[in-house]
Amino acid sequence: MTVVDDNYTGHVEPQTAARRTLPGASIVKVSVGPMDNNAYLVTCSRTGETLLIDAANDAEILLELIEKHAPKLSLIVTSHQHFDHWQALEAVAEATGAPTAAHQLDVEPLPVEPDRILAHGDTIEIGDLKFDVIHLQGHTPGSVALALDGADPGTTHLFTGDCLFPGGVGKTWEEGHFEQLLDHVTTRVFDVYGDSTVVYPGHGDDTTLGTERPHLGEWRERGW
Repeated sequence: MTVVDDNYTGHVEPQTAARRTLPGASIVKVSVGPMDNNAYLVTCSRTGETLLIDAANDAEILLELIEKHAPKLSLIVTSHQHFDHWQALEAVAEATGAPTAAHQLDVEPLPVEPDRILAHGDTIEIGDLKFDVIHLQGHTPGSVALALDGADPGTTHLFTGDCLFPGGVGKTWEEGHFEQLLDHVTTRVFDVYGDSTVVYPGHGDDTTLGTERPHLGEWRERGW
């Protein structure tokens, strides 16, 4: 049985979960699979409707958490096409009947055809919760981040996949892709959202934009 720790720190050990409770939502963060991927269940406090971000691995753990803590699963979003972020997608979608979503540019490798295609500027509504879709190219062509506003007055909660981590942007492989990713993260994230914005990455611990903002120039200079 996966125990959900209500003492949320932004860090979870492998195959464990923690819950952050906001005025309008709860966020369950769980680390799954051999690459310690973070999966997030974001639940509307009033309606109980839930968004799953990245059915990454360990389907049995995710299904257990969904059954106990988020039985109204409304949508599964895959942040990007990389293998480690969708290993449990087919099983979770089949078991729950929940529709799936991803950006068109990252659809091809996915094991299920998305029911919804996401684009920059779209809004995802889950109960009373609204998530803005932010397309961030560079790590993959169709990576998306999701910005949740309104659930926690004065604070945005930003789910960044593998595009932004504590200490830098996500890994890139081809010439020009690092600059593209950093440019998108700068103009579409740091230039839009305030320092109190909480960043929930695809691996590892949470951070804030205020913590990372002073280092943008350093990241550009080092080139990764």
